[in-house]
Amino acid sequence: MTGQAGTELRASHGQVDGPAVVIAEDVCALPLARRLAALLDRDPGAFHAGQSLPRGWHVIMFNPPTRQSHLRHDGAAELGVELPDLGLPRLLFGGRTVTFAGDLPIAGAARRETRQLGLQAKQGRSGRFVIVSIEHRIFAGDSAQPAIIEVSDYVMREAAAPDRPAPATNHAAPPAPARASDATRQIVPDEAMLFRYSAITDNPHRIHYDQAYATGEEGYPGLLVNGSIPAMFLLEMFRDLAGREPVRFSSRNLGQVVCGRVLRLHARAEGERWALWAENGSGAIVLNAEAT
Repeated sequence: MTGQAGTELRASHGQVDGPAVVIAEDVCALPLARRLAALLDRDPGAFHAGQSLPRGWHVIMFNPPTRQSHLRHDGAAELGVELPDLGLPRLLFGGRTVTFAGDLPIAGAARRETRQLGLQAKQGRSGRFVIVSIEHRIFAGDSAQPAIIEVSDYVMREAAAPDRPAPATNHAAPPAPARASDATRQIVPDEAMLFRYSAITDNPHRIHYDQAYATGEEGYPGLLVNGSIPAMFLLEMFRDLAGREPVRFSSRNLGQVVCGRVLRLHARAEGERWALWAENGSGAIVLNAEAT
């Protein structure tokens, strides 16, 4: 399949030392790299074929072109591996840990091996839920060693009910009183930003664009911001402040980020490690991250 950005994606099933994997091929498309740069308010013209893709920007790649009839009720697309049918129709992104051993060249070919690591069944305030962990290994060209190893966690939840509270992951943790930051920035993710990021990453989840669904069926106070958006801006802060690319980056969603509301982004150097976090307008931490 050839998309607007010229990306070619081909998936096949194989076996690679353990659980069954799905192998996909993609191209690190220059137009998508430039679009993400523009979203992050960087000069898109500064990026060219052959350059190394900024670490963490691989989110523009390997987004399966899900057939319209295969989208889940909540709009969630395929994740690269088949999810079990557990009677849990709502899917939310929980966070990711990414280890970088190398770089991906812009306009270069890449291969990804995806495997499901396991399931954790839990019971929370909003009912039964399951955490699904998925590992991606991304290889540049014909390399035998992965340039990127990412473990992402997704939360599968029961259908929303009027008499149930919002999902537990949407109750943000209060900030630690002594957690001073070295640098602070502020962003206000709006509908345009949600639309652009979802378009770049081919994310059709309805909570990011369907106001009636997000508020009426899911029970949120508005459209929800993709958890990866504040994480991407925090990664940009690290890059600017540390003056280097990360070796490891992890982020965890702790609370809902509502479209149109202020987010304050914080960074603090702790030796080689950087603590990164995002606070909502009330000062509650909605996302925790760290980079080394």
